[in-house]
This record gives sequence, structure tokens and C-alpha cells, in this order.
Amino acid sequence: MALSSFLLVTSVFVLAGITKGIVGLGLPTVAMGVLAVALPPAEAAALLVLPSLVTNAWQALDGPHLARLVRRLWPLNLGVCLGTWAGAALLAGVGGRHGGLFLGIALMAYAGVGLSAARISLPRAAEPVLGPLAGALTGGITAATGVFVLPAVPYLQAIGLQKDELVQALGLSFTVSTLALAVALAGAETFTADLLPSSLLALAAALAGMRLGQAVRARLSARVFRLCFFTGLLVLGACLALRGLA
Repeated sequence: MALSSFLLVTSVFVLAGITKGIVGLGLPTVAMGVLAVALPPAEAAALLVLPSLVTNAWQALDGPHLARLVRRLWPLNLGVCLGTWAGAALLAGVGGRHGGLFLGIALMAYAGVGLSAARISLPRAAEPVLGPLAGALTGGITAATGVFVLPAVPYLQAIGLQKDELVQALGLSFTVSTLALAVALAGAETFTADLLPSSLLALAAALAGMRLGQAVRARLSARVFRLCFFTGLLVLGACLALRGLA
């Protein structure tokens, strides 16, 4: 690997890992936003698979709520898989750039609502219907952009999870999304063994950054965490939108 590529991958994934460690998401969004400058979107998404899978699995397992979250969120995660596979053709380029632009705008709009006094809340009885729908839409956006944030994140935030539950639920949802995306990429012969050395470097950098971010999150109050969470979404959305306009 050339020195420039080594420095790019390391710096990008350390930054993405720190973001994920603090707010529980953002690794693929930050990494895709920067890597897409130097790599084709499908190749950048393939490079994300290993660090995304390991960091999200770590996040999902890091807490006492996993079994209960699996039982509660399986409709959402089933929808994610089906939506990703159904929309896999979009990752090849159909609407890819505009998909990132619209996703960025939607993220900024959601972050604006979250930073305001408005609160979105869903009744438990609506989850069997809205969960699969939110999952399928998230899967379609994942296939188009390589980013699995909307509408899964606002859905999870709206069902009344506490701070640590929300972070663990995000890890679970993103793990499922990563596996579904990996299957789609493998089917398109984009996720190959040639990417393993770069993926291992990205994984090491992401884990180091995530550990730093987790240390910061442990010192945050619920109010400050919420501020960081939505501010992070706002910044990530702006990055995606600007990249989509380029």
C-alpha cells in the first residue's frame, strides 16, 4: 500500500471510529464521505464491510440489553435485509450521487427536529407494522448509498430507548445492515479478498478511534449525549449533501 493510501485509510477510520464511539453511529457515513473522493462508491462500501461489521458487533454486544433488543427489533432488521437485497442494483450507480444528496438533506432535517423542542414518539403497538417498513426503506437507502442511517435511526430513537439501550440497538441494526450489504456486494463481485489488507488496516484504525470515542461518551450526561447525537447527524448530513452536490 502506498504511503498516501495508508495515511488516508488510517486517518479516515480513526475519525470515523471516534464519531461512532461517541454517538453510536457515523462510521460508514464519515468514511464514505471521504473515501468516495478517491475511490468508486462500490469499492469504498466494500472497504467498509469489515470495520463496520466488527465495530457494530462490538457495539451490539457491549451491554446487557441484546437479547431483549433482538426480540423487539427483529421486524425492523428483517426489513433491512429484504430492502437491501431488493435495492442492491442501485449501488452500481443508478441514482447513487443523488441518493447521497437526498440522504444528507433528510439527515439534516431530522437533526434539526431533534435539536429543537419537538419529540417524536411511537407507541409500542405500532412497531410490528412500522418496524418492517422502516427497515425496508433503510435497506433501500443502504443499497443506494452504502450508508444505513435513515429511517432506522429516527425509528429507534422514537421507540423510547434509553441512552445505552439506543447505542446497543444501533449496533445491532447496523450489524444486520452490514451483513446484508456484504451479501449484496459479494453477489456483485465487489467484495473480494484483494481488499483484505486495506480492510484490516481500516479495522484497526476504526477500533482505536471507537475506543477513544467510548471513553468520551462515558463522561457525557443524557442531555449532552443527545446534543452530540443530533449535532453529529447534522454534520454527517451536511457532508453527504455536499458530496452529492460535487
